[in-house]
Amino acid sequence: MADNPPFDLHAAHQYFSAENFNQTWEFIQKDERTDEENLAMLHSAIASLWHWSQRADATPKNLSVSYWQVSRVFSLIGQPDHARRYGLLSLKHAETLEPFYKGYAYEALARAEALADNRVIVKYYLEKAREMEIQVADETERNLLAQDLETIQ
Repeated sequence: MADNPPFDLHAAHQYFSAENFNQTWEFIQKDERTDEENLAMLHSAIASLWHWSQRADATPKNLSVSYWQVSRVFSLIGQPDHARRYGLLSLKHAETLEPFYKGYAYEALARAEALADNRVIVKYYLEKAREMEIQVADETERNLLAQDLETIQ
């Protein structure tokens, strides 16, 4: 890669971290996806994470959410080992954050373990997520987390 690209590199990372994140959400929200769309969803989630990781202004919150999104995508496409890995990274970056973000990191891990049929571990992560849920001050955020936790079988 050129030492001095002919564009503003920081602006490019800002643009693509957000653009790919939003594109991934569009795929996540679809009721049905083709194999090609699943692959595009995975690529856009990883691209968003990579661009976030290149930003000097990335916070633990940005990284936790981005790792969470990649974990969710891997769960959606049926890859529990990768979902677990990125869920653990989400949790690592959420350690100093508000309960909402820790709760979602635990949600990602519970979802990955449910996919892997590790029922005891699912129960543990759901308990941790629910501990965080009751600590979430914002009612909208608390309800959002609660609704997502209810979808884990």
